[in-house]
Amino acid sequence: MSTAPRVEIDLAAFWADPYPMLAKMRKEAPIAFVPQLGSTLLSCRDDISISEKQIDVFSSHQPAGLMNRLMGHNMMRKDGEAHQIERRAMFPTVSPKTVKAHWTALFQAHADRILDAIEPGRIDFMRDFALPFSGECLKSITGLTNIGFGDMDAWSQGMIEGIANYSGDPAVEARCHAATSGIDAAIDDILPVMRKHPDQSILGVLLASGMPMESVRANVKLAISGGQNEPRKAIAGTVWALLSHPDQLDLVRKGEVTWLEAFEEYARWISPIGMSPRRIAKPWSIRDVAFETDERVFLMFGSANRDEKHFERADQFDVRRDTSKSVAFGAGPHFCAGAWASRAMIADVALPTVFARAGKIEIADDEPVRIGGWAFRGLQNLPVNWPSRSRAEKNPSA
Repeated sequence: MSTAPRVEIDLAAFWADPYPMLAKMRKEAPIAFVPQLGSTLLSCRDDISISEKQIDVFSSHQPAGLMNRLMGHNMMRKDGEAHQIERRAMFPTVSPKTVKAHWTALFQAHADRILDAIEPGRIDFMRDFALPFSGECLKSITGLTNIGFGDMDAWSQGMIEGIANYSGDPAVEARCHAATSGIDAAIDDILPVMRKHPDQSILGVLLASGMPMESVRANVKLAISGGQNEPRKAIAGTVWALLSHPDQLDLVRKGEVTWLEAFEEYARWISPIGMSPRRIAKPWSIRDVAFETDERVFLMFGSANRDEKHFERADQFDVRRDTSKSVAFGAGPHFCAGAWASRAMIADVALPTVFARAGKIEIADDEPVRIGGWAFRGLQNLPVNWPSRSRAEKNPSA
């Protein structure tokens, strides 16, 4: 165990809102051992940014880790050349060029179809748009077009909960196993078609690369675990943040701030991925804290993105903020491979399309908005009053 000071947390309170405790850690114990999590937490941005790049010390390779055990050994749990080989194999699907030339138009078609089906009145925006839109986009990107978006969402949630199950709840682990079994069955079902007619999807390019099948399965599961859960929360969350700050929404609508800037600020403010685990590969010290080989460390991205040394009024949502120091997508060699696809889904398609099609959308006052999570954080719901579409909105070219 590290020599870091011991800090006790209330797990339920930490799940409900980790930011007060993280702020206290940054001030009093920026490197702290938390017994309730069985890990040493790094909470300051500079420590995290430096350490994430030191893969010879802060290793992503965690043979006994939850992700390896539950989802298979994917590229996120590999370092160096082993990581780069699999990352390069996936790149043709998620490169900026492919996203712009191929996926963005498909994302737009999904958004238009889903929005066309929404009736005016009280809806849950998370359930009725963010979830199905994220799911349909992910079906296209992964190549698993033989399933429903509900399956995609359930599998993502099951895996996300499983790999954050540090308390060892057997029911949570069982749901994760059910999710990975479902994904394997869907892959098996579509394999004959994909082998005969390969496409630009993750499954298509990984099969074409000659990657071993167990690694193909593990990386498809990786894409699903983050590619559904985080985008749907970020879409709903950014809409909620803008509706809650109408003056800032007005700045975006006037073109003084871009939709991308609004999304990047939300991802800093309430980081959908709040933590990334690492294994200490060799004895190491940071400041006056010594680490032992094989102990577990959590890089707290959500805390880094509210570090007062880099962000003034860090607890406030401000679309005019410079977010260049944000580590919402990571800061090292494991920078999110799907970042360009996520930005296109959210900033190029979802946000502008929603506000163009539902200009008078407003948060409903009959149900509170619920937010939770620390390893993976975001909205659980978003009750809104969905307006009727005007003639101009139904036919923008008119």
